Amino acid sequence: MQWREEYQKWLANEALEAGLKEALHGEKDEKVLEDSFYRNMEFGTAGMRGVLGAGTNRMNIYTIRKASEGLARYVAENGEEAKKRGVVIAYDCRHMSTEFAYESARVLGYHGIKSYVFETLRPTPELSYAVRFLNTFSGIVITASHNPAEYNGYKVYGEDGGQMPPHGADAVTRYIDEIDDIFAVKVADKEKLIADGMLDVISEKVDTPYLEAVKTVVVNNELVEKHGKDLKIVFTPLHGTGGMLGLKALESVGFTNVIQVAEQFEPDPNFTTVKSPNPENREAFEVAIGYGEKYDADLLIGTDPDADRLGVVVRTKSGKYDVLSGNQIGALILHYLLKQKKAQNELPKNAAVLKSIVTSDLGTVIAKHFDVKMIEVLTGFKFIAEQIHNFETTGSYTYEFGYEESNGFMVKPFTRDKDAIQALLAICEVALDSKQAGKTLAEDLEKIYEQFGYFKEDLVSLTMSGKDGSEQISDIMKSFRASMPEAMGGEKIAKVEDYQLSERHYLDDDKKETIDMSKSNVIKCFLEDGSWFCLRPSGTEPKIKFYFSIKGETEATATEKLKRVREGLLKIVEK
Repeated sequence: MQWREEYQKWLANEALEAGLKEALHGEKDEKVLEDSFYRNMEFGTAGMRGVLGAGTNRMNIYTIRKASEGLARYVAENGEEAKKRGVVIAYDCRHMSTEFAYESARVLGYHGIKSYVFETLRPTPELSYAVRFLNTFSGIVITASHNPAEYNGYKVYGEDGGQMPPHGADAVTRYIDEIDDIFAVKVADKEKLIADGMLDVISEKVDTPYLEAVKTVVVNNELVEKHGKDLKIVFTPLHGTGGMLGLKALESVGFTNVIQVAEQFEPDPNFTTVKSPNPENREAFEVAIGYGEKYDADLLIGTDPDADRLGVVVRTKSGKYDVLSGNQIGALILHYLLKQKKAQNELPKNAAVLKSIVTSDLGTVIAKHFDVKMIEVLTGFKFIAEQIHNFETTGSYTYEFGYEESNGFMVKPFTRDKDAIQALLAICEVALDSKQAGKTLAEDLEKIYEQFGYFKEDLVSLTMSGKDGSEQISDIMKSFRASMPEAMGGEKIAKVEDYQLSERHYLDDDKKETIDMSKSNVIKCFLEDGSWFCLRPSGTEPKIKFYFSIKGETEATATEKLKRVREGLLKIVEK
C-alpha cells in the first residue's frame, strides 16, 4: 500500500467523520501519518487492537465497520439460522467503545443479522458466557484489555463462547480482505433496528445467571460461608468493568469484608490514576497498596479494564505487600483446587489441566503429583477453549482448570475465556484457607516451592512500534532461526521447539519430531534440566516477548541461573 495515496483518499472524503477529519488535518508528523496508513489494520485470530485515530492502521468507525462487514459475510455464509441466532456485543470503558459496539450492530443489521448489545459496559468473560446463554452464532467485545488509554480493540467469539478459532477467523479475514473501499460499507439505522426487533439492548438478562454460575467456583462452601467475612480484601477494578459484578460475586458467597479502592472503582477511559491498567505490574497496585497498609488487609486483588485478567498482592511475614506473578497465582489456585477435590473424593480419574506453552512448568509438576494430566496449548485462551470442546466431544478428559502466565485463569468452563470474576472467588478462597491455618498466601507459596522445586520466571517485553518496529521484530526471529545458539548463559541447549516450523529438534542426536499444534511464530529452547526460554512476537501489541522459566534446587540457584540466561539472550537480541 502506498500510504500517501491512501492518506489523500481520506483527506478528500467529504463524508469523513468530523473528529477524524480534524485530526488528519492537524497531524504534521510524517512518521505518524505513515504508521496510520502504511497498512490495513490486521485482523488475526485474536481480532484486532490498535491506537485510536484516523487511518487504515488505526481503530476508528471505518475499520470497525470493515471488520464487522467481514464478520457479517461469514455469518451469512452459515445460513439463515446463523443470522437469526445473531451476534451478542459487549464493550468496556474505553474511548469510543460504545460507538464501536453500535457501529458493529448497524453493519450486522444491514445484512439482516440479529444483534444483542449490552446497555452498559460489561466484562469480557460475561460476553463469553452470553454467547452460550443466548445461543448466538458469534460474539464481539470492544476492548483493548490492559493496553494504555489511547488503544481500543475488537475481539470476535465463536458459538462455543471461545475466541473465534483459526478456521473461523481466517474466513472473516478473507472477507475483510475482499473489501476494497473502506468507506463503502453499508450500515442500517440504529433506531429502526431496535424498532424492528433486530437489535436488542440487554441489561440484567445475562448478569443474574452468570453470577449464579460464578458462585459454583467455590469448592469448600462451608469454609467460605462460615469464615468468608474474616478475610479482609482490598479490591480495585483499575477504572474498568470488574467493579460491579466482581463485588456482587464476592458478597454473594460470603466475602463481605471488601474495601473498595474509591479512586479506581468508577469507569474511566483515561485510567487517570495509573500509567498502565495492567494488574500484572506493581505500579497498577500503588493506590491499592496504600489501602492495604491503612486497613491492614490480608489480600489485594485487581482486575484489568475488561476483567479477564486478575492481579494479586499478598502480605508477607514482614508486613510488606508483594505482587504475585500469573504463574504464582495459577500455581496457588491449581494446588488448592486439586488438593480440595482429592480430599472430597471429587477428582475424576481423567482429570486434566490446561496451560499455555509459555506458562511455568510448576503447574505440570503439581498436576503430576495429583495424577492429573497437564496439556499444553499455544498462547491464547481460544486454544484452551478448543481443548475443552474436544474433551466434551470425545469424553477423553474432564476439565479442572486452565491458565496462562499473563494472569488469565478459568476455573469452570461455563465461560470459554479467561475470567477474572471467577478468579476473584478462587484466590480469595485459597487466601481464606491459608488464614484459617494461621498462614499467609506468601507462606503457602513458599511451601509449594519447597515441595515441588523452585521455579523462577521472567518476562521481558520490547516495544517496537510502527512499520520499522514490525520489520525489526521479524528480523529478530529470522536471525535467531538462521543462527540457533548451542548454549545460553553458560547452559547447554538440549532441545528446540519451533512452532512456526511445527518441529521439535533434539540437538545431541539431531533427532526431529513433528509438533501437533497449529503453527505460530514462537521458538522455545530447553536447557538440559528442563528449564527453558522462549521468543514470541505479540499477536495484539507492537512487542516481542522473551519468556524465561528456570528451575533450581534453591531460590538462590534458580535466580542466579535466570540472570545468566536472560542476559545471554538479550545480548544476542540487542546486537
